[in-house]
Amino acid sequence: MLADLWPTYGLTIHTPRLELRLPREAELCALARLAGEGVHHPGERPFLTPWTEGSPAERESSVLRGFWSDLAEWSPTDWGLQLGVFLDGRPLGLVGLNGRDFRVVREVTTWSWLGLPHHGRGHGTEARAGLLALAFHHLGAHAALSTVFQDNHSSQAVSRKLGYRPDGISVDARGDEALVSDRLRLTRAAWSAGDHPTVTVTGLTADCRAAFGL
Repeated sequence: MLADLWPTYGLTIHTPRLELRLPREAELCALARLAGEGVHHPGERPFLTPWTEGSPAERESSVLRGFWSDLAEWSPTDWGLQLGVFLDGRPLGLVGLNGRDFRVVREVTTWSWLGLPHHGRGHGTEARAGLLALAFHHLGAHAALSTVFQDNHSSQAVSRKLGYRPDGISVDARGDEALVSDRLRLTRAAWSAGDHPTVTVTGLTADCRAAFGL
């Protein structure tokens, strides 16, 4: 089985409605096509890397290249976990959990996108809660970080709902434009004090933990 050779393929997160796991080939193609159809409304710019501003074919290619790159470049000291978000087997989008020197610093970052038809139904919040439960309850994270544009109101709302607190700002260049983002931090204590959906994690074997540097 693939999980015997690449342990994170056996990792699955279940929330009340969703299943989060590494997509297989046909599912990855479906996710790429979903991104090609759009992940935000025209005129919005929610991501620092402007991967959504190209043609549908370019967005599809970006999803594939990003997923394969994270797999190929994975190491226990610098990893990026991209999980498909599935509702009754139907792909809704991708969520990501990243860690660098995680065994030492115990901090993660998260990101996500959902296909535009799946916005506004609470799936994004539930999927991120699943990721955070993995990070805090199973990997032993001390904090989760997120960087969000100040005008990205939907992502800001999700972060506040999950307990993130302001942690300063960052200024990044995109072309000739300086973009200001809010840095947000969620501590383990704040997460534990919150009310979250029930999350079940399976497949976190010893080999899988070792892949995360644990």
